[in-house]
Amino acid sequence: MNSQKKNTPTNTRRQFLAWFGGTGITSLVFPTILWEKIQDENDQQVTVDMIIEASRLADLEFTREEQKAMVEGVNKSLTTIDEIHDFHIDNSIPPPLYFNPLVSGVILDTNEKPFRPTVPSGIGRPNDLEEVAFWPLTHLAKLIETRQVSAIELTKMYLNRLQQYNPILNCVVTLTTKRALKQAKLVDKDLAKGHYRGILHGIPWGAKDIISARGYKTTWGAAPFQEQKFDYDATVVERLDQAGAVLIAKLTTGELAFGDKWFGGRTNNPWEPKQGSSGSSAGSAAATAAGLVAFAIGTDTGGSILHPSIRCGVVGLRPTFGRVSRFGVMAASFSLDKIGPMCRTAEDCAIVLYSIAGPDGKDLAVSNAIPFNWDAGIDVNSLKVGYFEKAFSEGSDKEENLNNELMLKTIKQSGIKPKPVSLPKNKLTYFIEFVERAAAFDEFARTRQDKGLNAYSDEKWDPKTALRVSHLVPAVEYLQANRIRMLLMEEVANVMNDFDVVIAPYRSINPLTSMTGHPVATLPTGFRTNGTPTGITLMGGLYKESELLLIGKTFQDDTDFHSRQPDLFE
Repeated sequence: MNSQKKNTPTNTRRQFLAWFGGTGITSLVFPTILWEKIQDENDQQVTVDMIIEASRLADLEFTREEQKAMVEGVNKSLTTIDEIHDFHIDNSIPPPLYFNPLVSGVILDTNEKPFRPTVPSGIGRPNDLEEVAFWPLTHLAKLIETRQVSAIELTKMYLNRLQQYNPILNCVVTLTTKRALKQAKLVDKDLAKGHYRGILHGIPWGAKDIISARGYKTTWGAAPFQEQKFDYDATVVERLDQAGAVLIAKLTTGELAFGDKWFGGRTNNPWEPKQGSSGSSAGSAAATAAGLVAFAIGTDTGGSILHPSIRCGVVGLRPTFGRVSRFGVMAASFSLDKIGPMCRTAEDCAIVLYSIAGPDGKDLAVSNAIPFNWDAGIDVNSLKVGYFEKAFSEGSDKEENLNNELMLKTIKQSGIKPKPVSLPKNKLTYFIEFVERAAAFDEFARTRQDKGLNAYSDEKWDPKTALRVSHLVPAVEYLQANRIRMLLMEEVANVMNDFDVVIAPYRSINPLTSMTGHPVATLPTGFRTNGTPTGITLMGGLYKESELLLIGKTFQDDTDFHSRQPDLFE
């Protein structure tokens, strides 16, 4: 990179510099200009004159001999690129380069232990069944297990709520009514025979609409795909079917998993419907917060579970990278995509993760060596907890800062003694993510199908712009960014050697942990004066979801923020 430019950069260069933080700007601009020259000349062959002009504009210096030597090699590369473009590569095909969040020296617990959730007592059916819409999974399960409520009744109650409140929230793409009622009837038959599969048996849930469900549309939130169907279930759907859970809806996702806007409009926050629900797991967050499903499944690449969960006041879990199979789920970024639960309590997330975690032989990035263990009765005072002290006073949201400080105080009052810690900064997440997105949707963009996407005022989060810009990043710079990523992973691993969990505001945890693959959960911490929720994030060591969820459960046992309900009629 030439950092001593004599001439003032053009506006175009400034835009590139702002976008990529200055990383590899010269090597980025050079192939961009060269490609434009090829297009201008309406010729697929590179000439010496093209290289001379492109290198001059990009502030690269080559001798005449070097320029001549480059021509043949660049043209060979163009031929190879043309051959690559002749292949149809489906979005579901990953590269054979699987990201592993582990770095040297990290020691994991590979011992599988008994699953021990909370066992509630004295759970009875209320006169109005709709009162249970916001109940935790353990309580709903007790109603089903004791047959005080049938799976059909519970399913119809949630389906009615989805129909009643979707006009306000715009969080549903498709109701899977036929499938749901069939599943619920089978649950009731099983229970009549004394066959109870566990806590999720008969529990209605919703799936983000980039997750395939056989027989139903999987639209990816985008108009060009709104009639798309797959003839198979995603692994996460299969796993929840096996647990006896009842899929009742495909919930909205931002367009190609960008933001909260989809081809049907914007998904809204149940606490303030004039506000979007944020992030691409928008429908999963809104439906869970509004009591329209017992829980939902979302996906997260750079914050798409975490931020909507904070916005809507639910507990969202982004598990360790490789904890849950992504088979049957739209690929956004091969080395960053994760699947996780969005629930009303931390323990609910543990219950769902227990059912969906583990290898399936289809997503080869999933580890088969680390079990997920949950014991709700563990003494949390044995956990090593840190907090990112500096971050609690940063940012402009003073009410959220105050609520997060009160959360930390509550944690300390429970006997936990968090210690201050510092975390590194990271600016490369979206650079890597968007390059991988460009690869996942290469043919879609090159054939101009992206014209069917919405237009956005914010170019950074405009799918069309993001995909097109990221096409121009050289492979060398993408790989260099990933090498820097390894250094970042090692730095975070060194910090987490001393802690099981670190408490920190969302802005300081994400996108750092998206890059490193560490698990993160959100936690509602209170409300602003305008009635909207505030939240914080809990970061765990690799594969330590249980530890961070135990901290979340401890806080929720001492507070009631998670049990409050938005007034949707108002």
